[in-house]
Amino acid sequence: MPPLDRRRFLAAAAGATSALVLGCASGRPTQERTPTDPRSLGRLYARGRLTTRPSPPTGPPAAPGTAPIGIGSERDGVIYAPAAYTPERAAPLVVMLHGAGGSARRGLPRLQRLADEHGLLLLAADSRASTWDAVLGGFGPDTAFIDAALARVFARYAVDPGRIAVEGFSDGASYALGLGLTNGDLFTHAIAFSPGSLPLLERNGAPAVFVSHGTADQILPIDRCSRRIVPELERRKYAVSYVEFEGDHQVPPAIAAQAVRWFLS
Repeated sequence: MPPLDRRRFLAAAAGATSALVLGCASGRPTQERTPTDPRSLGRLYARGRLTTRPSPPTGPPAAPGTAPIGIGSERDGVIYAPAAYTPERAAPLVVMLHGAGGSARRGLPRLQRLADEHGLLLLAADSRASTWDAVLGGFGPDTAFIDAALARVFARYAVDPGRIAVEGFSDGASYALGLGLTNGDLFTHAIAFSPGSLPLLERNGAPAVFVSHGTADQILPIDRCSRRIVPELERRKYAVSYVEFEGDHQVPPAIAAQAVRWFLS
């Protein structure tokens, strides 16, 4: 049997992983103290839980522009502050998650113009492997990395705690849903552009959700993905804004702009 190329692999994965939408376990929101020992933190990350929370910056004031996160070696990510950013005014934050085989720097342009237009801070992180841990089978390394990256952002930038979104495309969209709903006590919004699955272990909080999907998507077909995911989210009583568009596996600029307006409304 010949090896699967990326398109065939993700299309096959959509059929397999979309069943997670129907099989996810639900949980009640929890309030817990953040552990300090590595073993307890590891158990928390394996549940998809993030520990860091926004607070007044303690580090040197950050300037507008692009800066590395600075905690990864080969795979790290970037923080982007718009030209109008000032530490005197807390800004909305969007955590950006790339698709399979992608990177933070390649995904950053998706929202960079909109960040300048609307004054958004962007945190674009790299997955530890070729895609996100929960998409491969379980939360853990990527949860820990994003937690550390958020701590860097909160230490240097003034973030509005009432407007923090996690956003992603393709595999990153699936991860944004899982991470966002698991950490709805941190994220106020979750934005999923063409997701393939819902990797959700437990629910905390009730973030608002935006989902978009192309009707001609051949990589993550809409019938097996968003048309199953969205009804399940609605059944679980999430407030969902759902947009279908004529197109394939992509994020049209108009859809990205619509999602940002929805986030800021």
